[in-house]
Amino acid sequence: MSSNWIDMMKNENVLQGLGKRLKELRKQKRWAQKELAQKVGIHFQLLNKYEGGLHAPPLDKLILMADSLTTTVDFLLTGEESEEQPLYNHRLLERFRALERFESDDQEAVIKLIDAMIVKNRVEGALRIA
Repeated sequence: MSSNWIDMMKNENVLQGLGKRLKELRKQKRWAQKELAQKVGIHFQLLNKYEGGLHAPPLDKLILMADSLTTTVDFLLTGEESEEQPLYNHRLLERFRALERFESDDQEAVIKLIDAMIVKNRVEGALRIA
């Protein structure tokens, strides 16, 4: 393991940010800690320590968590989304490709529907947190 990784993971702000993002993404999927922990192959108590910013996950587990949460390791560590963030859901990708062939008015209708669903999801998430 490189010394840069070790030094980075000793930074309390990095650990706190990583933990916060793990917890937020897990809750967005409506998973209990046990569910994500099972997908990654760890005990939920250890995931709790990751989410609390108390421990740093090893690289292999960080990669598995990013994959399970359909995000990137970069986002988990930095909170910054890449402009080129991949779309992990292949069914969605296929449909978006098909939508590109639609007339612009039809594309706009689909975009408005998607926007409405995003707003609905955010409102529901805000109500659960409050």
